[in-house]
Amino acid sequence: MLKTQATAQARSAAQGKRPGKLSALSIVGYGAGDAANNLAFTTATMFLLVYYTDVAGISAAAAGTLLLVVRIFDAFSDVLAGRIVDRVFSKRFGKFRPFIMFGSVPLLVLSCLTFSVPQIGHSGMLLYAYLTYAALGLAYSLVNIPYGSLAGAMTQDAGERAKLASARSIGAMIVGAALGIFVAPLIVPGADLQTMFTFMTLGFVIVGTGLYLFTAFTAKERVVRDVQHVTMKQSFATLKHNRPLLMLCLSSFVFLTGMLALSTVQLYYLRDVLHALPLYAAVSIAQIIMTFGLGALMPKLVRTWGKRAGYIAGGVIMAAGGAIMFFTPASLVWLGFVGLLLAQLGIVLVNMLVWTLEADTVEYGEWKTGVRSEGITYALFSFTRKTGQAVGGALAAFALSWGGYAAGAAQQTAHAELGIRAGAGLIPLACSIVAIAIMIFYPLTDARHREIVAEIEARRETGQTPAIDPALSTASFQAQRPINTAPPVD
Repeated sequence: MLKTQATAQARSAAQGKRPGKLSALSIVGYGAGDAANNLAFTTATMFLLVYYTDVAGISAAAAGTLLLVVRIFDAFSDVLAGRIVDRVFSKRFGKFRPFIMFGSVPLLVLSCLTFSVPQIGHSGMLLYAYLTYAALGLAYSLVNIPYGSLAGAMTQDAGERAKLASARSIGAMIVGAALGIFVAPLIVPGADLQTMFTFMTLGFVIVGTGLYLFTAFTAKERVVRDVQHVTMKQSFATLKHNRPLLMLCLSSFVFLTGMLALSTVQLYYLRDVLHALPLYAAVSIAQIIMTFGLGALMPKLVRTWGKRAGYIAGGVIMAAGGAIMFFTPASLVWLGFVGLLLAQLGIVLVNMLVWTLEADTVEYGEWKTGVRSEGITYALFSFTRKTGQAVGGALAAFALSWGGYAAGAAQQTAHAELGIRAGAGLIPLACSIVAIAIMIFYPLTDARHREIVAEIEARRETGQTPAIDPALSTASFQAQRPINTAPPVD
């Protein structure tokens, strides 16, 4: 035991910081990874539906079905990616960084192809759209699952994890804000949108590759793991016993349904309901202020409120914003805009906290079973989020179709405006209420998480392993335990 403590202290001294403390470079590097992710993800979330309807000429109903089917496929891709990640380990780069390094270029190239639908007839265009978007989703899973799992392997300190969550939120926000400020105002009837999307996504290949490589060489794994190659039985047994993860997944599914409905029709709401498309840039600027402000306050908010209370507060704020957007008449532009800002504030707050909550469930699973499986844990979480995104995006598209949205029309009918307001306000309102109700009963408090981490460390020092499931007893995986359990420090 003394030898183990001395080794840990020596490693900490060599790194020049207390155990779990991360360097500023590694935090910034981690944030750069989500900036790169969102060059593909946010671009698709914000613009793919309007690209399909207004540029490619695919009907809103067909596009809504496409988004639903492919995003559900994406969700299953996450589970496959999680299993692959748990089975792979590189002595030099660890479990997660190789995927980020070598999967970045295919992902970004597929993003470009997704926004390049050729005019080959309605059936041909639909087939091309299905294939390219599905391939993009699979490539995204093989990069994003390792990226999301990486945070839990960098540190177990709650404050440092809050910094990582803030960094990834800031990285995503910068990309989203840039798209909102510089791209969204260009999406007007008569513009050459195909050329714009082609050159934009080609540029993202270069920028995104650089950001991913920056992440891979600065954000390194530090948390000791006892089992490097996790079997499928061990992976799914950890999920079976992880009640906090299952509850977080369910709440996130519902919340993401509402969030993606809003994100999908936000442009339509500003352009066709409020007739104030230039405000899209103002929303993006406001998101920058919200993200940096909450990012600076997040470690203190986590210590004061706790992550669960902060999540619930974000849901309440989003619900209020959704109600305002749905019930506000189109003539009250300022009030509809305020509702949109409130909804975005709630989304920013929840999205910052949800990643620290997910990372905490990794330790809960390890505490219950003795097996640390970041890959499949993050994969299940991402699976439910992707499913929520699929349902939310499809509901938004179906709301447009129900309302009778006319692509390219300078003025929409009153019923079409009602469909847009339902997608932007009513769906987020209902979903946030359900998400809040689930999180009220979430059992993994911050204090309990600290106790669990301390017990895991004590077990590691004494060599004890829980045997909650016979398949996960010490004898069943002792042969897989590596001689040197220290993480790579290259």
